[in-house]
Amino acid sequence: MTAFFYYLFLKPLSLLPLPILHVISDGLFHIVYSLVGYRKKVVRTNIENSFPEKSKQDMDQMMKGFYRHFCDLIIESIKAFSISEEEAVRRCPAANMDVVEKLYKERKSFIFVGGHYANWELFAVSVAAIIPHKTAALYAPLTNPFFDRLIQKTRGKTGLELYPKNEPERMFDMMKKGPTCFIFGADQSPSNKNKKAYWTNFLNQDTMVMLGTEKFAKQYNIPVVFGGIYRVKRGYYEFKTTLLTDNPRETAEFEITELHTRILEEQILTDPQYYLWTHKRWKHKRILLAT
Repeated sequence: MTAFFYYLFLKPLSLLPLPILHVISDGLFHIVYSLVGYRKKVVRTNIENSFPEKSKQDMDQMMKGFYRHFCDLIIESIKAFSISEEEAVRRCPAANMDVVEKLYKERKSFIFVGGHYANWELFAVSVAAIIPHKTAALYAPLTNPFFDRLIQKTRGKTGLELYPKNEPERMFDMMKKGPTCFIFGADQSPSNKNKKAYWTNFLNQDTMVMLGTEKFAKQYNIPVVFGGIYRVKRGYYEFKTTLLTDNPRETAEFEITELHTRILEEQILTDPQYYLWTHKRWKHKRILLAT
């Protein structure tokens, strides 16, 4: 049934030019925002807690802006099923490559860390065609085998290799074959309350941050680069690179985690409508013990 749905509906839809798909996105916005109200309560709560100084009118505008972008993201993710390498690179190029090219000349692997901002799916398709390193990322395998294979094929069409999130050591073995870029999304909510997560203030809220980026950077002593994805105009994005550290073992505990968290926060504060507000980012609450 899933294969039937893909070949009958999603695949033909993905073959349409993106300007036409954006017209469909405009219609989808009215359904998702006005009729269905998909996760509106989650979005409203996240925005209210992140921007307590904003007026109700400002928050309403922010929500509408987010849902318009969210519908574009859905449609553009469908387009990714059939997008060519040339078009993917044209729509999501790198704004600066000096840091990455220098690391490659030094034959250094590195961790590319970012968040769920702008269009990370288009970035996943284009990144391997742009940077000189081999590319790899951890992902959560889908329960549906057909769509799991489809996601791997789509994200890997220009060379990105995906590994199950519970197999990081196997992923890092890629360094034996040459300089590799390891892509980490660092703004997911940890699955449960544990001592391996780090608590900080993020968007005016106590927030758990996963320590995977810092842990593996120090374990393998490889540089960490923040990869920020930015919206240029509708259907067009770019990613910018910022070196956070080229010697992780010399950094203080949680320093790397704070660095990439603060840059992502700055992105969101500048253009909040492009963050994934439907995500239950703050489902865990810190328990403070009385002394």
